[in-house]
Amino acid sequence: MTIIKQELRQGRNASLIWTCSIGLLLGICIFLFPEMKGEMDGISELFSSMGSFTAAFGMDRLNFGSLIGYYAIECGNVLGLGGAFYAALCAVGMLSKEEKDRTAEFLLTHPVSRTRIVTEKLIAVVIQITAMNLIIYGLAVVSMTAIGEKIPWKELNLLHLAYYLMQLELAGICFGVSAFLRKGSAGIGIGVAVGMYFLNLIANISDSASFLKYVTPFGYCDGADIAANGRLDGTLLAIGLGLTVIGILAAYWHYPRKDIH
Repeated sequence: MTIIKQELRQGRNASLIWTCSIGLLLGICIFLFPEMKGEMDGISELFSSMGSFTAAFGMDRLNFGSLIGYYAIECGNVLGLGGAFYAALCAVGMLSKEEKDRTAEFLLTHPVSRTRIVTEKLIAVVIQITAMNLIIYGLAVVSMTAIGEKIPWKELNLLHLAYYLMQLELAGICFGVSAFLRKGSAGIGIGVAVGMYFLNLIANISDSASFLKYVTPFGYCDGADIAANGRLDGTLLAIGLGLTVIGILAAYWHYPRKDIH
C-alpha cells in the first residue's frame, strides 16, 4: 500500500487540475443549454447538411434540442478528449519515471518484488481515473438539476460508463508502453490518445474505413450511437477489454525482466 499512497500523493495536483478543468467546462456547457435550447432546431438543420463534418461527430444522428443530444456532442467531446489525455498521461509514465527521475535505486532496494510494484502502480492509476470520473459525473448531475432539466439517467449513465471504460483502455495500453520506456513519455501518451481519437473520426467519415472502430476505444463512446440505441456495443467493448488486458500483461511480463539503470 505504500507505493499506492506515494503515487496518489505525487499525482494529487495533476488529478485536481484535470478534474477541475474538465468539470468546469462541462458545467459551463450544461448551464448554457437553457439559453441555447430555443435555437437548437435551426442548428440541428444546419449541421445535418454539412456532410462529412457532420458524420465525423455524429451530429446528423442527434437532436440538439434535447439535453442528451446536446450533452453527447458538446460535453462528450470535452469529457472524451480531456479524459483520454489524463488517462494516457497518468499511465504512460507510471513505470518509466523511476529511471527518468533516478529514484529506481531507492525503490528497488526495498524488500518488494517488481511484480508488486507493477500491481500497486496499476491500482494507483485505476484509483485516480475512477475518482476523476465519479467527481465529474456528480458535477454533471448537479448541473443538470440546477438548470431544471429532466435528467436522462439511462443515456447519461451509459455515456459516462463508456468514457470511463475508454479511459481505462487507454490507461492499460499506455501502462504497458511505460514498462518499455526509460525517459520522457508524455508525448507518447498524448500521441496515443490523439491517434485513437482521429481514427474514430476517420471511421465515422468513410464507410470503407469503418473497421477502424474496432481499433479505437472512441468507437464505443459515440454519443450518437448510445443515445439512439440505448446501449453500448458489446463487440467493441470486448475488443477494448482484450487490448486493455494485453497492455497490462505486457507490463507484468517486461518490467520484472527489464534492465533498469
